[in-house]
Amino acid sequence: MHGKFITIEGTEGVGKTTNIDFIQAWLLEQNIEFLATREPGGTPLAEQIRQLLLTPGDEKISDAAELLLMFAGRAQHLDQVIVPSLEAGKWVVCDRFTDATYAYQGAGRGMDSSLIEHLEHLVQGELRPDLTLILDIPVEIGLKRASDRSAPDRFEQEQVEFFERVRQGYLNTAGKDPQRYAVIDASQSLDGVQFDIKAAMETFLATTKVPV
Repeated sequence: MHGKFITIEGTEGVGKTTNIDFIQAWLLEQNIEFLATREPGGTPLAEQIRQLLLTPGDEKISDAAELLLMFAGRAQHLDQVIVPSLEAGKWVVCDRFTDATYAYQGAGRGMDSSLIEHLEHLVQGELRPDLTLILDIPVEIGLKRASDRSAPDRFEQEQVEFFERVRQGYLNTAGKDPQRYAVIDASQSLDGVQFDIKAAMETFLATTKVPV
């Protein structure tokens, strides 16, 4: 039986890492076999691409190069990790996926969404996540959390206006398909965030058959 594909999205500082740990613990409680991974990244080659994308440098990466690098890493990730795991019946929990590309390169950079859609079909075929959790938080709060956590990466050095566009891009996408997306208020307490995540996961589980 084919596994289920769960993705977690959000702007900087929304708490993806902490809450992905929570999701993994919940899946273990349900006796669901899963694999946790991330984008960009997930394979040795894709992790090298991640470093190119996230590490600040003297040479400016063009918007087109950034977009193509994202999908190059994704193609490798899908081929080597995601698709084989799903075909083996595992659930895959991925920290960001193509919704991030629509949000960051599309809404944030202002790139034509039709270009992203073309690459999405080229790289993914018909594969799309079964459930996407969008952790949502006011941009200034998220950036403050991110800056307290570590030195800013290349994306985190962008201006507030960029992240406002990214956040709105996520919300616009979620509004078009409420059955696939669950928007979680990440500005509330961690207990509140995880209560909402658990509710979304339980609802999803109730509508699907768990692979064994």
